[in-house]
Amino acid sequence: MDDLFWLDTGSGRPLVLLHGGFLDHRMWDRQVPAFATRYRVIAPDARGHGRSANATGPFRPADDVAGLLRHLGAGPAILVGLSMGAATAVDTALEYPELVSGLVVSGAGTSEPYYSDPWTVRTMGAWHAAMASGDLDACTEAFMLLAVGPHRGLGDVDAEVVKELRDMKRGTLSKHTSDEADPIVPVRDTWERAAGIEVPVLAVNGGIDSPDNIGMAERLVGTVKRGRAVSVDGAAHYPNMERPDEFNEAVGGFLKTL
Repeated sequence: MDDLFWLDTGSGRPLVLLHGGFLDHRMWDRQVPAFATRYRVIAPDARGHGRSANATGPFRPADDVAGLLRHLGAGPAILVGLSMGAATAVDTALEYPELVSGLVVSGAGTSEPYYSDPWTVRTMGAWHAAMASGDLDACTEAFMLLAVGPHRGLGDVDAEVVKELRDMKRGTLSKHTSDEADPIVPVRDTWERAAGIEVPVLAVNGGIDSPDNIGMAERLVGTVKRGRAVSVDGAAHYPNMERPDEFNEAVGGFLKTL
């Protein structure tokens, strides 16, 4: 695990915070101190993100999470994931159920997403086109639209949150080139297999996120054996950053039931 970075603070039951794509562990800065008073909080940077090394070959993010939990002697753990992190959390529960005692997801369902909402399809297309062209600035700004959601403008989001998201996005993008091959090996049949997830699952969605993101998270909690969803009003894809008190309250209440 020498090539991965993670925070490990607090004591108690292990709580693993898995960040969104192109971000890093700092997106959880409003959660780590809130939960470290009662839990052992572990917040890694995914491979190729933040302070973790880039991949040197094909890999599965869920294998990295499982390897880290075993390295730290921290399983079974409660996994809290947002967007890409939610997908990784679900993959980990599917591939390593013995290491997972509960799941919180936000803005995603499984690692096999699908998009049909016109705004989301258009904005994702602009983002991917900018990435393919290697235009760091255009890529970052398209990413920011995904963070803002379909119902607002960038000026409607707290300036500090915007700055943090931009800084993390640019930091991770600067580690890569536009002609890199995608090294991630997919986990297959995730939607079909999700019905077998035994642990409780909570979805905490931003109320004004893309309808696709909300819909996939709600599909997941409707598929698993014990799932439910709550909404954080006035937040889009990053409710933990925009409305941390509400997000922390929802997650904290769920943790007490486990």
